[in-house]
Amino acid sequence: MESTTFDALDVELLHALEVDGRAPFSRIAAVLGVSDQTVARRYRRLLSEGGLRVVAVRNNRKLGREDWILRLRCAPDGAETIANALARRPDTAWIGLTSGGTEVVCMTRPRTAGDQDDLLLGKLPRTPHIVEIRAFQLLHTFFGGPVGWLVKHGPLTGEQVAALRPAPVPDAGPARITAEDEPLVSALERDGRATYPELQRAAGRSESAVKRRLGQLLGSGALFVDIEYDTALVGFSVGAILWITAAPGAMDAVGSALAEHEEIAHAAATAGPSNLVATVVARDTAALYAYVSGKLGRLDGVQHVETSPFLRRVKQLTYQQRTR
Repeated sequence: MESTTFDALDVELLHALEVDGRAPFSRIAAVLGVSDQTVARRYRRLLSEGGLRVVAVRNNRKLGREDWILRLRCAPDGAETIANALARRPDTAWIGLTSGGTEVVCMTRPRTAGDQDDLLLGKLPRTPHIVEIRAFQLLHTFFGGPVGWLVKHGPLTGEQVAALRPAPVPDAGPARITAEDEPLVSALERDGRATYPELQRAAGRSESAVKRRLGQLLGSGALFVDIEYDTALVGFSVGAILWITAAPGAMDAVGSALAEHEEIAHAAATAGPSNLVATVVARDTAALYAYVSGKLGRLDGVQHVETSPFLRRVKQLTYQQRTR
């Protein structure tokens, strides 16, 4: 992978953080063959210039909860206001403006059935400037979530990935987040690399208890640590949502094929007007066209594709993006 702004070491560091977002700089440095100070300096630069954030994400599939994607068609003067309001909610992620700024695409991760009903049946239908609401329940994820996109571009070797991968947690227990866990999880949602003393203060528990419980949360899959960054700074400046209709008997085959395409950062089966949704990341508009008309267009079973380029990302994992 070539970057127009950052070099190969920066991209390797991003891949290392995708593998284990809480890996100590000393371990990352040993795997990358550089000094701890170099890793720390590059990390700070990625934070300040590359939009990098490392955060914990609740794994709704493991927790037995539902994820939804919403398409909100809006009046032209209301889309950005609606997107910003949604971004302030703790149960939303991956909010973007598409269709020239007249549509808001939003993933919701409701923590309770009440949260879901409040948004879908309460607030959104009464919101001015929303012309149409289309909701897609995610039925199955083919790629994305705990699996990072950079693995498809191979900046690190298999041996390096294995050396970075955290050790399994024995007896992690069931995947669940209790009321007692909430202060700890909230701190990690703000900063996935928060130190144990910082987590101890946030959770009000001993450091040993925090270490043990964090290991259980990660080991059970209730939480995973993810990263977000500006893909334009590693040479990929165009992103889009693909709403794909496949023949019912071809859904699994098409979704599995999408998962193997290096352009696809996320792919899932959905219930709704389209039965597959994918996020594509391309170097430029020409590359996006080549992908849609080539790899995607040649897949057997694909009946219809609607491409919605992102005008702007408003929110990624858990926090609202700063306007640049």
